[in-house]
Amino acid sequence: MQIHIRTDNHVHAGTLEREGIAQRIHDTLDRFANQITRVDVHLADVNGPKGGSNDVRCLVEVRVAHRDPITASHQAGGLDEAFVGALERAFRVIETSLARRHDAKGPQVSAGGAQVI
Repeated sequence: MQIHIRTDNHVHAGTLEREGIAQRIHDTLDRFANQITRVDVHLADVNGPKGGSNDVRCLVEVRVAHRDPITASHQAGGLDEAFVGALERAFRVIETSLARRHDAKGPQVSAGGAQVI
């Protein structure tokens, strides 16, 4: 799984922040790691230098193999809040969409006729 982190001119994410973001992505999306090819994180300051209480926006785009990209965004007062909110939303969308695909195939049955769990 490749991880790309992009920021605008008003958001500064140093090496430690980028490593923390990458680790959080690995921890959260680990169970889907074999199906995810790339994760793009876009961090932006919506108001620019003016400041504000709810001005950091994070967009997480997840590329799942053989599927359309999944995107989720969240806007909050701080970098961590915005990132965690967007990542949690992306996780829920991935989980739901992959569960639907699994349910569409029906229950897995072994050669002996017993349902595989």
